[in-house]
Amino acid sequence: MKTIRHCFSCDLKDDPKLIEEYKNYHAKGNARPEITQSIKDAGIVDMQIYLTGNRMFMIMDVDETFDPQKKAEMDAANPHVQEWEALMWKYQQGLPWAKEGEKWIALEKVFQL
Repeated sequence: MKTIRHCFSCDLKDDPKLIEEYKNYHAKGNARPEITQSIKDAGIVDMQIYLTGNRMFMIMDVDETFDPQKKAEMDAANPHVQEWEALMWKYQQGLPWAKEGEKWIALEKVFQL
């Protein structure tokens, strides 16, 4: 199976207590099964989030069934995802150049070995 990689960035609020809470929500074994299932159902085969300071980087590998528009529609229709996204806004904030309400911004690949 061929996968395509997408990379995104988002900031957390620069508050050590909130950052630790966010990390705890995402710690191994703490992920909500409804959320991880919605990720898999969208054709996402692997997702990793890395953190430095309060800036996060997400690496997302998707299969040929992934469609960002379809994922957005699925998320909008899923009350579990909507609840999760509302909760995560307690911790996340848009990048300084993000549009209003925009969280995860696609990264531009500038190098590959």
